[in-house]
Amino acid sequence: MKMLNLAHKRVIITAGASGIGAVMANKFSQMGAKIAICDIDANAISGLNNPSIFPYQADVGSESDVKSFFNFALEQLGGLDVLINNAGVSGPTKPVELITLKEWENTFKVNVTGQFLCVRNAVPIFKSQKNGTIINISSTAGRVGMPLRAPYSASKFSVCGFTEVLAVELGRENIRVNSILPGMVDGPRLRRIVEERSIASGVDFDVYLEHMLHNVSMNTMVNPEEIADVAIFLSSDLAKHISGQAISVCGNLESYRVAPL
Repeated sequence: MKMLNLAHKRVIITAGASGIGAVMANKFSQMGAKIAICDIDANAISGLNNPSIFPYQADVGSESDVKSFFNFALEQLGGLDVLINNAGVSGPTKPVELITLKEWENTFKVNVTGQFLCVRNAVPIFKSQKNGTIINISSTAGRVGMPLRAPYSASKFSVCGFTEVLAVELGRENIRVNSILPGMVDGPRLRRIVEERSIASGVDFDVYLEHMLHNVSMNTMVNPEEIADVAIFLSSDLAKHISGQAISVCGNLESYRVAPL
């Protein structure tokens, strides 16, 4: 039986100093990969201490920052095998008519343009070696419309579309492109959202969380490690003919519409 092996894989992960990105970076490191990460948060970067992970401060929405980061990453890694476009922002939470143009553009700048800029730098490398893997992190909000989150949801739908285009365009070059769609990922960000909504609704935290999970078939949150596990599989030779797929890790989220309590 062929075993999963990432030894000698050279990996770039954007927004890799915290959250899902940091979990992915650490798990890839445990599998023997060498990783270069960028993050906009200098404090998060300064807290890293792993000789297999090379950090760099950069804003993926900046063309010059992305170019400088790739120069750094290639110097540290000696090449590139896997690009994971993880960076993203949540954008505003408000009715569509109250969203400003700046809020809309800022969300797309990171969530979509940032992925484009990274892909544009990675593809010539992958083409030259006739091999490469791109994983774009979308969201279940890129599969199911998320009310009051128009910029975020629309940008994550765009990520899935971008992934499909790249898979078709780059397939003959032996470059595989897939997207991962995390659902309700357990962590500080989701728990903060649940706490805010539970307070606003005047109910206990656990009551409101269960109310939200009613829309998930398996009635559970997912762990960040589960996202990393799927990314590891897609980066391995076990997935050598998997491309153009949008893989949800969500326990089957059915809808983002939560009825009032």
